[in-house]
Amino acid sequence: MRVREAAIDDAHAMSGVLREIVAHTGRERKADPTFVISNYINHPRGVRCTVATDEQQNVIGFQSLLRAWPKNPYGVPLEWGIIGTHITPHAHRRGVGSALFSATRLAAETARLPKIDAYIGADNEAALRYYEAIGFQTYRELDDVVQKAYTVQSPIL
Repeated sequence: MRVREAAIDDAHAMSGVLREIVAHTGRERKADPTFVISNYINHPRGVRCTVATDEQQNVIGFQSLLRAWPKNPYGVPLEWGIIGTHITPHAHRRGVGSALFSATRLAAETARLPKIDAYIGADNEAALRYYEAIGFQTYRELDDVVQKAYTVQSPIL
């Protein structure tokens, strides 16, 4: 597996990952390449978008890190980061999420974000377990959403 920064040329493959997740979970979400570019790769508040590829260089997952913006739909404080993780179902439990988060954590440290928020559907047990396993802790529970936060360690200068 290789982890690298996402590029515009990855949009179609990243869109495919989202479509595979929709097919597997039944959860509707936008998944077209234009959406991927504007919401992940070139988001105006983007800190980093990282892809993981398999041995054949196929995108098997990606993770975005955004800097929170005023009145964001998640209620995340402005100085925090907002994470999104998307891994194709056939690559689950292969270390993809951990590999992606290593790059994301470094980007968050470099950007001096104090915390990273994960906004997770309360019924998404796999995502809840994943974020807990990499150090996120629940700080808010709504009717159908659990929000977890990761405390970012500042880099040693």
